Amino acid sequence: MLNTSTLRTSLQTTLLLTTLISLCLQPVPAAALGEGGSALPDFGEFSSIVQNGQANVLRGVYVPGVLALPVVQQPDGQAGYVSYRDDEITQFDMATHSGNVGLLAHNNLSGRSFAQLAPGQEVRLVYGDGQVEYFVIAQVSRFQALEPNSPYSSFRDLSNDELLTAEQLFNRVYRGDRHVTFQTCIDANGNISWGRLFVIAIPGQPHSEPDLFDWQLPR
Repeated sequence: MLNTSTLRTSLQTTLLLTTLISLCLQPVPAAALGEGGSALPDFGEFSSIVQNGQANVLRGVYVPGVLALPVVQQPDGQAGYVSYRDDEITQFDMATHSGNVGLLAHNNLSGRSFAQLAPGQEVRLVYGDGQVEYFVIAQVSRFQALEPNSPYSSFRDLSNDELLTAEQLFNRVYRGDRHVTFQTCIDANGNISWGRLFVIAIPGQPHSEPDLFDWQLPR
């Protein structure tokens, strides 16, 4: 019989594999709250809108000049859930258990804006009680899924051709020292599931300029 530790590891592996593929299933778009391409609200206005009084509950993410989106949490026990709304980002619960922040979105909905994220940009997380946590983007990583429609696909790092299993990829982008990971799919060659985009942001202070070259994804 499998022991408790083995069962737990097996369950976690199944959940992470589900998440890596669920983002790339063709969603049915829901009506968005705002028109695409509209100007971003200023940060003070955005912060006021998303707050609900709940401390330690992530309610919004703001990247100046790029995106201003409310954050919703995954329902209990639904690690593969990703919002179908074009005005929301979903917080990845399994990343929270590792002390990190995972932000998921479909690439034909809110995830479209992830392609505009770049090293050096400031990321502001807004919590329900108005607390703001600051990060700065340190790394953008792109991977090709060798079997795009399989949750068991291996992945090729497009920067150096390194091959990773799904579990290795998950550990690299979601574990380690505290950071934020934006995740969406890469649509290429007519395949919405062709690859995965991960944007990593590390803790910073407002308008800070940390040495990004000293930070690397965990191996």
